[in-house]
Amino acid sequence: MVILAFDTATELATSALVVDGEVVGERVSRASTLLEDVDALLRQGGVHARELDALAVGIGPGSFTGVRIGLATARGLAFALDLPVAGISTLDALSAGAPGAVAVVDARRREVFALDDGPEVLRPDALRVVPGTTCVGNGAVRYRAVLAGLGAEIPPDDDERHLPRARFHAALARDFGPAERVEPIYLRLPDADRTVA
Repeated sequence: MVILAFDTATELATSALVVDGEVVGERVSRASTLLEDVDALLRQGGVHARELDALAVGIGPGSFTGVRIGLATARGLAFALDLPVAGISTLDALSAGAPGAVAVVDARRREVFALDDGPEVLRPDALRVVPGTTCVGNGAVRYRAVLAGLGAEIPPDDDERHLPRARFHAALARDFGPAERVEPIYLRLPDADRTVA
């Protein structure tokens, strides 16, 4: 099975081409270059777009704009190539890349997205961590001092566990279906919706 996977929910976009469970190529860049990355991955893997079997896309939580870019790209590619799509939580992909760690994504507004009983948005100092627990993700990097004060351990900023690697989206993808059924995980209203009165 040939899966193209990508996530644009954080400031660094990740994409991967996975063939029968093996990562053929992987890129880290920005959401604005996602289609260039897709083209480069296909060329690197010697795969024609028509040979893709499915897409796996990050559905957040994360940046509203980033999540929308990823979903719009997945829907466009799925429509053009008649491909099924699976939506994967950015937090789940982070967790898969760092087993046992707590995934923490920067939610802006001095908040983070994290997994507890489910995905939630909260202040970094309200995160429930057992001392010695490792926290990963751009939220863990941004709020390193706060989380360390709670007893968490944060890997160095350049540690690859802080990225929601697209290879893990492909590995977690199970429920493929029509792209229009894939819904984002936002957890709160965008600023534009909050200001409308």
